Amino acid sequence: MCERLTTPTLSPAIKSRPGCTAHHRSGEVLDSLKQGSALVVERHGAITGYATAFGYGGHAVGLSTLDLMALIAAAPEIPPPGMLVPTRNAELFRWCLSSGLRVIQPMTLMTVGLYNEPVGAYLTSILY
Repeated sequence: MCERLTTPTLSPAIKSRPGCTAHHRSGEVLDSLKQGSALVVERHGAITGYATAFGYGGHAVGLSTLDLMALIAAAPEIPPPGMLVPTRNAELFRWCLSSGLRVIQPMTLMTVGLYNEPVGAYLTSILY
């Protein structure tokens, strides 16, 4: 089940979810709560994923690929030019294509210094 967040009191629960990186993204979560763009996915009474927004400026994480699928399916919109879907998550990538999304610009994630692959499923952002 996905629902839109309307209160910042849920942000600590989101920030501490497994699957998140070691970086604190509470500022982005709080901003998305104020903007009304935050979504969470819940299974068996526990938050299993969240999205700050969709598009290049938002990010999403989930314990599983199914959590991300639920978040994407519940998104009210995906603003142009689209969202960043890691192709290494082949299950999510294939689901996006079969759901009518299309590739418009292949990109490569590059970092300087140490990079820790996030645990779980994720959609990355250009802002971090």
